[in-house]
Amino acid sequence: MIPRYQTILFVVLLLASVAMGGFLWQMRDKAHQRMLEGQDAAPAAAPMVTPAEQATVYVASDADNTLTPQPLSLPLPASPGLRARAILGKLLDLYAAPNAPHPVPGGAGSITQIFLLPAPADGSTPTAAAIAAAGTAGQSVGPQLAIVNLTGAFANGHPSGLETETLTVLSICATLHANLPSVTQVRFMVDGAPRATLAGHADLARTYMADQAAPNDGSHP
Repeated sequence: MIPRYQTILFVVLLLASVAMGGFLWQMRDKAHQRMLEGQDAAPAAAPMVTPAEQATVYVASDADNTLTPQPLSLPLPASPGLRARAILGKLLDLYAAPNAPHPVPGGAGSITQIFLLPAPADGSTPTAAAIAAAGTAGQSVGPQLAIVNLTGAFANGHPSGLETETLTVLSICATLHANLPSVTQVRFMVDGAPRATLAGHADLARTYMADQAAPNDGSHP
């Protein structure tokens, strides 16, 4: 038989546990309510917005075989390589739009990377190791070589013809130089590998002089 004092002690401890549980439950509810009130009162954090900047794209026209500078205002990242990719992406978006003056499918996703390296004086092709080491930062000082990596889908879907392919290549080169004047040379890769031509005609094995891609009067290249 359980002694009377143990029974009393058990009942007291049980009542204390129940009381403590109720107290903690109330404290939890109050803390949760204060947290919700604090969230409602706190101002929403402002989203990070990149300010718009001025850029220039050289838009090709199949009707008269011209390149025409077109000013744009768009948000641009700080990294030169990423800036170049964003601007060229806008150029290719214009080509992919309905009723484009130079219709080419693909849009901005047709450029996967742009590497910026010191421009070789002899126009030689950089090694794969040099390209990988450069990344897309573009921190070198002096004349630069831009290596534009296109997708195979873009090259395979590009309209074939010497004039239309040449306009695409030169518009990319001129746009790069207009926004990054240090870019004096441009080479192209497709899916990270050399390719002989864009769509059977325009030579992708050569180095293009970016500062000579656009005509001085903005007309015929």
